[in-house]
Amino acid sequence: MSSLSKEYLVQLANQFGTPLYVYHAEKIKEQYNKLNSAFKDVNARFFYACKALSNINVLKYVESIGASLDCVSINEVKLGLKAGFTPDRILFTPNCVDFEEVVEGKELGVHLNIDNISILEKFGTRFGNSYPICIRFNPHIMGGGNYKISTGHIDSKFGISIHQMRHIERVVKSTKLNVRGIHMHTGSDIKDVNVFLQGLEIMFELATHFPELEFIDLGSGFKVPYQEGDVQTDINLLGKKVAEAFHAYENETGKKIQVWFEPGKFLVSESGYFVVKANVIKQTTATVFVGVNSGFNHLIRPMFYDAYHRIENITNPNGHERIYTVVGNICETDTFAWDRALNEVREGDFLVFYNAGAYGFEMSSNFNSRLKPAEVMVKDGEAILIRKRDVFEDLMKNQIEVL
Repeated sequence: MSSLSKEYLVQLANQFGTPLYVYHAEKIKEQYNKLNSAFKDVNARFFYACKALSNINVLKYVESIGASLDCVSINEVKLGLKAGFTPDRILFTPNCVDFEEVVEGKELGVHLNIDNISILEKFGTRFGNSYPICIRFNPHIMGGGNYKISTGHIDSKFGISIHQMRHIERVVKSTKLNVRGIHMHTGSDIKDVNVFLQGLEIMFELATHFPELEFIDLGSGFKVPYQEGDVQTDINLLGKKVAEAFHAYENETGKKIQVWFEPGKFLVSESGYFVVKANVIKQTTATVFVGVNSGFNHLIRPMFYDAYHRIENITNPNGHERIYTVVGNICETDTFAWDRALNEVREGDFLVFYNAGAYGFEMSSNFNSRLKPAEVMVKDGEAILIRKRDVFEDLMKNQIEVL
């Protein structure tokens, strides 16, 4: 399996400074190959959900290994085109956007996935059957490991309820919409393959309403392991079950349709490493804190989702184990890990956060007027700087001094 050694990460930290995001290209390719192998018996396409990590170099690499691209904003679409994806390899699934953003996606020639009846009506009224679309449904399935990232339950803002099928039929019929795909996505960190199969059963039922259907998109949410003993999605079992279901559907209906998936975290999470430096060791009456030169402005997942990231001291890997609480330098409660066993940490040591490729840099900010970190890609054994570290002038770049 592709991974970067502790010694190499120390070398990169010394070379590029910290905090530092590092992405291992070959690990992304390894994950993509796992998908192709798992779903080899069904006509499947994989659209990388670039909201996970959208650095233009990552997009170019993903394009080079053959994946397509899933976008949720018009600027992600433009980034994808700039990275070399042709419009037929881009799926655009906006949510709660102005209608003109949908129109702009249409003008760029990408696949459109619409999740609101009012947008369907507007699109059908203006364009009729002249441009193919996909409809995003809410299957009312509770999936995923955290309510904040579950998107298919009854209270979710995403998708059109499956119970509004009659309304959709009226819109499609009256405006002559050209529906070529149907879509669902229940959330992230789905451990049980039956969640996908339950959704697929619903999608097959909906498919009977759309005679020109070409694909069913099952979203993603494949669980990746963040700590030892973590259960992950059994994609080989899922691939086998999905292939069986699609072959049965084809035998029953005589229709050959594709299955689409939108892996984001699955492709890039394990490729990413976030390296920080221990600024201070602070002992209180109850706790020993390691205060690092970063914070939730760089990696918000632990504070936002209560997410777990494995942390190691890569400068002193053989030191005696002690219990620490790892915190950041932001002027808010800013905790990466409570009561974590780490090899003894000294001021100046480098710590690495694993599984930092997805929703790490992508969700970073300049909160507290702190600077965003650099990003490096390691490809074919070579470390390449793919984003410069912020400097003070970057904080002022779009501000207008008028007083």
